[in-house]
Amino acid sequence: MHIILVSNRLATARSITLTWKHLWFGLFALMTSIVMLSSVFSYLTVRHAAEIRLPFLQDLLRTMDVDDSQRSQSYMRENLNAMAVKLGQMQAQLLRLDSVGERLAGMAGIKPQDLKAAEAGGDGRGGPLLQPSQLSSTELQHAVNSLAQQVEAKSDAMSLIESQLLEDRVRKNLLPTSLPVMAQWNASTYGWRIDPFTGERAMHEGVDFVAEPGTPIHAAAAGIVIRAEMHPQYGNLVEIDHGRDITTRYAHASAILVKPGQFVRRGQIVARVGTSGRSTGPHLHFEVRVQGIAQNPDRFLRMAEAGTTRLARLRPAPEAQ
Repeated sequence: MHIILVSNRLATARSITLTWKHLWFGLFALMTSIVMLSSVFSYLTVRHAAEIRLPFLQDLLRTMDVDDSQRSQSYMRENLNAMAVKLGQMQAQLLRLDSVGERLAGMAGIKPQDLKAAEAGGDGRGGPLLQPSQLSSTELQHAVNSLAQQVEAKSDAMSLIESQLLEDRVRKNLLPTSLPVMAQWNASTYGWRIDPFTGERAMHEGVDFVAEPGTPIHAAAAGIVIRAEMHPQYGNLVEIDHGRDITTRYAHASAILVKPGQFVRRGQIVARVGTSGRSTGPHLHFEVRVQGIAQNPDRFLRMAEAGTTRLARLRPAPEAQ
């Protein structure tokens, strides 16, 4: 592109040649100028607007912050109050658990001081948590920690009671305190007596239950059968080992229903009444031995008889059924 400049001041005309480089350079300069002017204009506009409207914006932001803070505090307070109420309910339940634990401890034969020792760390206080003044988050955290310690202590105490009750149950289950036959055993008691065959004074190492032939004979306690055989004097004999060196013998049976090495439960039928062996009539000869030495079965059978009497009293009368 040629541009001819003509002027009165010029002696001759001048010619200027424009190429594409000149056009691109001019366009770039124009764009740069526009951007710079826009930046200056924006700076001046924002500055003056901020000087005019800044207090209003600050007040608006401050109001929004206050509202958000109040809502947050209200929400937090509601949650703290709900947690405090729940904590008070849990403490009330813990007090009821204390009373139940004391009753169970008495049933298990645990002394109060032993129970308190198992609850080391519990302060023994109770009552509802809520008070006229509201709890702070720190106070609530302390209360929760204290309650957690009390629950842990109560759990240890309950475990102690449970183990004691289980031990008592196992021990009772292994003691021959259940009647082998539902009949009286005063036909021939434990001790010295006149032998019915020889007429001489002899030791009777058990008690006799007079019953009809075929009457079921029950295990007086749980244990392992160590003998189930025919004996010259005892006749058909079943002997059960109950642990702790305690054994029971069931003699003169008409039939044996168990085998050596078999585990039997308390009350399980092990034989049937008969008159085998050295016997004058159908009956059960029952013995209790400790370390192989015969003991008077009366002290065990009296416990069984007392338990049967209590059970009969608890059963409803026929009219009431």
